[in-house]
Amino acid sequence: MSLPSISSLAEIPALIEALPAADAAAAEAARARQNSLTKPPGSLGRLEQLAEFMATWRGTGRPEIWRAQALVFAGNHGICAQGVNPYPQEVTAQMVANFESGGAAINQLCAVNGADLTVIALELGRPTADFTQGPAMSETDCLDAFWQGASAVDEGADVLVLGEMGIGNSTVAAALASACFGGPVAEWVGPGTGSDKAGITRKIDAIERGLKRHEALLGNPMAILAALGGREQAAICGAVMAARAARIPVILDGFICTAAAAVLYAADKRLLDHCLVGHTSAEPGHRKLLAAIHKRPVLEFDMRLGEGSGAALALGILRAALACHNGMATFGEAGVSEA
Repeated sequence: MSLPSISSLAEIPALIEALPAADAAAAEAARARQNSLTKPPGSLGRLEQLAEFMATWRGTGRPEIWRAQALVFAGNHGICAQGVNPYPQEVTAQMVANFESGGAAINQLCAVNGADLTVIALELGRPTADFTQGPAMSETDCLDAFWQGASAVDEGADVLVLGEMGIGNSTVAAALASACFGGPVAEWVGPGTGSDKAGITRKIDAIERGLKRHEALLGNPMAILAALGGREQAAICGAVMAARAARIPVILDGFICTAAAAVLYAADKRLLDHCLVGHTSAEPGHRKLLAAIHKRPVLEFDMRLGEGSGAALALGILRAALACHNGMATFGEAGVSEA
């Protein structure tokens, strides 16, 4: 199915009632197959769990990945006016060009793990507003970005890899996480693309001022997305929701991507049931965020690049899980005696 049409951010959480739920019968069929394969039960650890997860959302006991789609959304941010990033915003467009010419890490990881990559630049010449001065986006801008993300999803894909690019968006991610899950702002803030101690202090100060300005919205995650988020964060939310409508499992990337999707979790915990987190980012707020949304990452490789790089790497593990699940012989097929 396609994602039902909505005309306001407030309608997003209620969509859960119209979206597909986990397929318990497919999960049970996958579990029964795992228990019949030529190995001790549970001996492949999380590979078995990942195969069952894929079965749950693809609706078959023998899921396969014929098409993996990777989407990287890019946006620019008004909060950069507060000196929160050591790089100019021109770098966002320069990196988008690098993605398009095949020169970035995400290009290599998608190629080796079999994902079709599309990079979507979201009005880079019109950054969002500085959220210390007012809302980052109007509801119209936020919804437009949401639908751009949703419309980019190929309903024929078997799995969706999500990533982002945007100078200043580690500050945006920390702001969203702090607004949705609370706690001291400093616990959510890290160096991002290489901020020094003074830069981190500026990030904390900017977020604290932004939270104060928008404190009336706390407890309303979708309004927080518009007030503090960026176009790429809204697009990620749209892509996650469109994937759910089409029963496509999602692999989220690191801190920034997870923080974007976590807005949906804050609105209704069930909205991320079809999502995996590809890796634990070295950005310090990510572990805290993973605990808040009750997600265990697939990998821990000390990466903090963004771009979807950790999610694309995790795709290789997911493919390995399904290769074992579908390709191994059962005890009966192999003529091996069961205990």
